[in-house]
Amino acid sequence: MNVNTKTARTAGVLYIIIFVAGIVADFIIRASLIVPADATATAENIMASEGLFRLSIASDFTMILSDVAIALLFYVLLRPVNNTLALMAAFFRLAQATTLGINLLNLLFVTQLLGGADYLAVFDAEQSNALALMFLDGHATGYRIALVFFAISIAVLGYLLIKADYFPTILGIGLLVAALGYLTDSFANFLLTNYEDYQSMLEVVVFVPAVIAELALALYLLIKGVNVQRQDEGIALNTSQAEAMHA
Repeated sequence: MNVNTKTARTAGVLYIIIFVAGIVADFIIRASLIVPADATATAENIMASEGLFRLSIASDFTMILSDVAIALLFYVLLRPVNNTLALMAAFFRLAQATTLGINLLNLLFVTQLLGGADYLAVFDAEQSNALALMFLDGHATGYRIALVFFAISIAVLGYLLIKADYFPTILGIGLLVAALGYLTDSFANFLLTNYEDYQSMLEVVVFVPAVIAELALALYLLIKGVNVQRQDEGIALNTSQAEAMHA
C-alpha cells in the first residue's frame, strides 16, 4: 500500500473521530444539559451530571488533538498540488484548533463556579449560576470565532481538492459550499442584533450541507484513500514544470 494511501486513510480515521467527538460533546452532552436563558436549570443539570459535563470537555480535547494531526496530514496529501496553499490551509486549521483549545477555559470556569470553592462564597447561588451561563455563552461565541478560521482552511482545502487529479472534484466543491456556509453563519451572529430570529434557518442552511460535504470527504479518505497513479502523475508533471521554469 502506498504511503500516501495510508496517510489518506489515517486522515479519514481522524476526521471520523472529529465528527464523533464533536457531536458527542456539543450536540448530545451539552445540548442535554444547557437550558437557554435559564441559568438555574442549567446549573442544576450540570451539577447533577458533572461527570458527563467533564466528559464533554474530554471529547472536545480529543477533537482538537485530532484536528492538529489532520492539519499536517492534509498538508502532506496536498502539497504536490500547491505547497504554499497547502501550508496556508494547515495554518488556518491550526489557528482554529488553538482557538478551540483556549475556548475550553470557558467550560472549565463553569466547573469551578459550580464546584463550591471557598473563595467563591462572595457570590450567591444566583450570581454563580448566571456567571456559569455567561461562560457557556462565551464558549458558544468562541466556537463561532474558531469556525471562521476553519472556514478559510476548508475553502483553501476545497480549492486544492478541485485542482488535484487524485481526488474527485465534487469533494472540493462540497468543501467550498461548507466554507461559505460557516462564514455566513458566523458573521451573521457577529453582525445581526436579531440573529436569534434567523438562527434556526441559518443552522439548517449551513450545517446540513457542511456535514454532508465533510462526512463525504472523511468516508472517501477512509474507504478509497487517494488515486495513487494520478497523484504520481501529478507530482511528476509539477516537477517537470518546475524544472522547465528554472532551465
